[in-house]
Amino acid sequence: MKVGIVGKGGVGKTTTSALIARALSERGRRVVAVDTDSNPNLGMSLGLTLEETEDVPLLPRSLIVGSGGDVSAEEVIDKYGRTTPFGVTLISAIRVNEAGAGCTCGGHASVRSFLGDVLHDKADVTLVDMEAGLEHLSRSGGTLAYADVLLVIMEPSRKSIITAARTIALAEELGIPRTYGVGNKARREDDVEFFEKVCAEYGVPLAGVIPFDAAVVDADRAGGSLAEGSGDPVRREIDKIVDFLDGVTVA
Repeated sequence: MKVGIVGKGGVGKTTTSALIARALSERGRRVVAVDTDSNPNLGMSLGLTLEETEDVPLLPRSLIVGSGGDVSAEEVIDKYGRTTPFGVTLISAIRVNEAGAGCTCGGHASVRSFLGDVLHDKADVTLVDMEAGLEHLSRSGGTLAYADVLLVIMEPSRKSIITAARTIALAEELGIPRTYGVGNKARREDDVEFFEKVCAEYGVPLAGVIPFDAAVVDADRAGGSLAEGSGDPVRREIDKIVDFLDGVTVA
C-alpha cells in the first residue's frame, strides 16, 4: 500500500505520519517513510536526532526510478534509506539549504517515479509525508499520482474540512482511488461530532479523529518523538486508523 498524507500547514501531518508509520512497524510491517518537506523533520518524529536527520542522504532531484530510469526502487531504499529507532526506513526527498536554490519540482518528480516502482518485496507500506498545501496535487503528473490512499489531516474547523473536500476533488482528477479525512487536535467534547457532521456535509469520508494530547505537544517542543508510555489516547486512535487502512482494499 502506498499512502500519501497531506493537509494545510500546522495541522499535524508530520506527527501523524510518524505515528502511523510507527504503529504499522510495531505490527511487523516493513514501512518506508518518505519526507518531501523542504524543511524535513520526519526523522526527528521517528526517533532520530537533528544531526542524524540532517545526515540522511537526499534523493537526487533528477533521479528517475523504474523501467528506463536510473535505478530501481530497491536500489533507492538500499542507497538512500536510513533505518530509524522504530524500525521505519526513512527517505529524505527534498531539502532547501540555501536561498535562491530554485524549484523543487525535480525532487517531486523523483518521488513520483519512486512510488510508481516501489517493490512489494522491499516494503509493505510506503508512506509519503507531503509538504503543506495542494501544489503536489497540481504539479505536472502529480507527485502522488501512484498513491493507493490519500489521508487529509484536518483541524476542527470548517475551513480545514473545506480544504479536505477540495483535496478530494484534485485526487480524483489524478486518479487516486481513495481519499479519507483524519481529524486531529480534537480538544472539545463536541469536536468529534463536529468532524462527523461537517465532513458529511462536504462529502469527506472520515477515517478517524485524533484527540489533542499535551504529550504530543511536549514531544514537538522537544523536537523529538512521542515517548513510550505517553500519549495513550492518541495511540489508541492511531491504532484505529491503522485498522481502517488494513480494511481498505487496494489493487
